[in-house]
Amino acid sequence: MLANYHTHTYRCGHAFGSDREYIENAIKHGMKVLGFSDHCPWVFPDDYISPTRMSPNDVEEYFSSLTALKKEYADDITIYIGFEAEYIPELIEEQDKLLADYPVDYMILGQHYNAPENTDNFVGRLTRDENVLKKYVDMVIEGMETGRYRYIAHPDLVQFVGNDEICIKHYTRLCEYLKEKDIPIEINLLGLSENRHYPSNVFLRTAMNIGNKAIIGCDAHSPQVLSYEYDIKKCMRVAKLYSLEVIDYLSGLEPQ
Repeated sequence: MLANYHTHTYRCGHAFGSDREYIENAIKHGMKVLGFSDHCPWVFPDDYISPTRMSPNDVEEYFSSLTALKKEYADDITIYIGFEAEYIPELIEEQDKLLADYPVDYMILGQHYNAPENTDNFVGRLTRDENVLKKYVDMVIEGMETGRYRYIAHPDLVQFVGNDEICIKHYTRLCEYLKEKDIPIEINLLGLSENRHYPSNVFLRTAMNIGNKAIIGCDAHSPQVLSYEYDIKKCMRVAKLYSLEVIDYLSGLEPQ
């Protein structure tokens, strides 16, 4: 594994370790690229502050810390500074204003909610409601169409436990879209290592049938994850099992 673009920091409130520790563990594993993509802050109209994402007040320090480390470790690894964010159309204008003066290298789409989180349910909850699954896929495709995001973090995060045929119908829409746009699916290391409901076998079979490419995302919430050989190899085995070609780098975010 030469690159990871799915890396969090302590600023989101549920990750641990220093920025430097993440970088040094990535170097220890032999990575050439490390992309930081902590949970992007939203500016909520009612002053709500999320307990599971970076605060708007943390953005300045996030960039100053990582920019300094990027220069310090330039001979050892290429560092990119980005965010993981939902696609929530009504909040994007204020998010763009917040980030306008910062050099954001990239964003990945992590659709944990389909509306502002203080008004919506987490999409990873168990559901048999096809409307939840349909809305999730609709929102993800609409978000990717904006060109704002490089790929989808845990694209199978929605936990639909109804009829498999219904699930396959909507996952096929998503996988066909991603194949057409040459966007890889993510094999999420955190979900795999913690035996979560994702990566989903139904989703992976669908991706295999469509012929999608894949990328491994560590979804690192602690530095050690970036050098866990066992879990990284487990992701590689999953890719092989489902005949998914794994790409090393995202275009434009290669080693420098």
